Amino acid sequence: MAHNSETTQFSTFYVDTLHFGIDVKEVQEVLKYQEMTPVPLAAHGIEGLINLRGQLITAIDLRKRLGLEKRQDGELPMNVVLQSREGGISLLVDQIGDVLDVDEQCMEPTPDTIVGICKEVVSRVCKLNEGLLLILDTDKTLSV
Repeated sequence: MAHNSETTQFSTFYVDTLHFGIDVKEVQEVLKYQEMTPVPLAAHGIEGLINLRGQLITAIDLRKRLGLEKRQDGELPMNVVLQSREGGISLLVDQIGDVLDVDEQCMEPTPDTIVGICKEVVSRVCKLNEGLLLILDTDKTLSV
């Protein structure tokens, strides 16, 4: 029996215990840790600049952006590189997940149990067997 529901592919990753997804169309690439140049007087959450094949990419630490605790010493973040209107942006995340096909019918509004900055940057959620997938609104996430 055929059903006409739309699915969207999400590139997923983890920050602390949170499982996030971003539409794969917004993701340019995923990289292991890259050396960063600190930016003096940068906005809160901006960790530094990455030189990616000659292109300067601003790196935003999602832990800082979301008000979470710092990574343990020695734990290096991974980079999820996005293309935004301002150019390349890297989200520093703890761990890369899978690319998931998510049925649009399983999407729900962000529940009231999600609070703080997460509430502002999560556009909607999807219930998966292993927990909630939080769909990031990249525009709101990048407006540091």
